Amino acid sequence: MRNAPYIQGRLLIVAMLALPAFVFTNGCKSTATATPSANASGAIATDDATLANRVKQALAADPALRSLPMSVATYRGVVQLSGYVDSEAQILKALAVTHGVPGVQSVSNDLHLKPQ
Repeated sequence: MRNAPYIQGRLLIVAMLALPAFVFTNGCKSTATATPSANASGAIATDDATLANRVKQALAADPALRSLPMSVATYRGVVQLSGYVDSEAQILKALAVTHGVPGVQSVSNDLHLKPQ
């Protein structure tokens, strides 16, 4: 296929232009929720950034999940996990760890298996 290098070059240019847009939108964080929810430990999840940090710490503390490229986003206690993992067992483990974090209302799973 003669057009493959041309297409790859175009995709690389598009990716390079899209990356700054993602970096700049990362700075847009959610504000504190109007009705903070009490969690099992009695502490109050004051904002989404704190909850996201707790989830990231819990995922990093697990040896099986520590090295996986996962993103964590929160909005009003709903945590969205996204990224690529090696197995279905890792997806289930990440969901279980996230559900165990105090303050998590629900988890949206956007984890996918890495292409082989």
